Amino acid sequence: MRILQIANKFPYPPKDGGSRATFNLTKGFSELNQEVTVLAMNTSKHFNDTRNLPENLKKTARFIPFNINTNISYIKAFINFLFSNLPYNLVRFKSKKFSDVIRNILEKQDFDIIQLEGLSLAFYVPVIRMYSGAKIVMRAHNVEFKIWEGIVNQFKPGVKKFFAKIIYRRLRNFELKSLNQYDAIIPITPNDLEMFKNLGTEKPMFCAPFGMDLTNLEKPPNNQTFPSLFFLGALDWTPNQEGLIWFLDKVWMDLKCNHPKLEFYVGGRNAPSWLVKKINQKQIVFAGEVKNAYLFMNDNTIMVVPLFSGSGIRVKIIEGMALGKVIISTSAGIEGIPATHEKNIIFADNSQEFISQIKRLIQDNKLRSRISTEAQKFIRKNFDNLAITSSLLTFYKSLLDD
Repeated sequence: MRILQIANKFPYPPKDGGSRATFNLTKGFSELNQEVTVLAMNTSKHFNDTRNLPENLKKTARFIPFNINTNISYIKAFINFLFSNLPYNLVRFKSKKFSDVIRNILEKQDFDIIQLEGLSLAFYVPVIRMYSGAKIVMRAHNVEFKIWEGIVNQFKPGVKKFFAKIIYRRLRNFELKSLNQYDAIIPITPNDLEMFKNLGTEKPMFCAPFGMDLTNLEKPPNNQTFPSLFFLGALDWTPNQEGLIWFLDKVWMDLKCNHPKLEFYVGGRNAPSWLVKKINQKQIVFAGEVKNAYLFMNDNTIMVVPLFSGSGIRVKIIEGMALGKVIISTSAGIEGIPATHEKNIIFADNSQEFISQIKRLIQDNKLRSRISTEAQKFIRKNFDNLAITSSLLTFYKSLLDD
């Protein structure tokens, strides 16, 4: 099968959940002997010097980078606000030159499946239809407007809430209008699949969650920092910012007073200066962008996921569980991951629950050990990358046979 993946960020090295989700499928397709081409925007925000890609990576797929500046322009945003109904956060990825690159590729090569990695690539469906007879599949990493719905609900009345509402409405309209222009949609969670169905999707759908390569996991060290909490996630993403600030204000203040030896490690890229200032306080270690997420997780004890908005799946939770980390998450954070409270994860949805559960885990070695073991078993059963990729390819074959 000849597969073209089109992404709005270069997926290697896979530094965040989105790039990991893209790259792991690329790797899975290759390991299952499919012919894979990856066309990816090499954005100013996630720029990667692609001239010296590893040789083994070149054997995985044909990678075609496209350098593009997607930085926010306040002038363009203002013009967009006044004269457009399209969401500016997606319009930044709309490029005539990128359309030309797609056209050139499709004129030279035939594909069976063209997989779009995210809603911002919906702009390119018309050019694909014009130059290819391939099946166009939207891999929905999230239900995008649901993320902004949660963001709107977090804001207090004011200017920020006003503009967030406008983005939310435009995103919702755009996403709903796009639903049936693809040949299939591949949600990343069962919840998202059900939501797309209820929103009026008439095209075939197949749930393909984030898959883990379980052959390459780092073993935890014997000298773990204990007691310690850690948070890991992109710190330029609004839901992560809101969740971390809430945790610092509502949970950490109590914990650090009652546990003077407890340390909190925060890792994440692109943290704005105001957030770094908020993080930098006694008993907190700010690591910034971590070079090796697995080593960062393994060095610490309890992972906290104070997330209150968003859809899709939290890749860091899956990776943490695969490493045997004990995780405390909100219900929103665990969405799309059918884990079980008290068996392989801990749920907490308010400050008192977070505080009491963290104190309990610090004191109970047997509980931490049991949850750690069960978490690893759960991931091996439900999130093996090759098994997920194989199932997706079976779905693609049925799509091509129709």
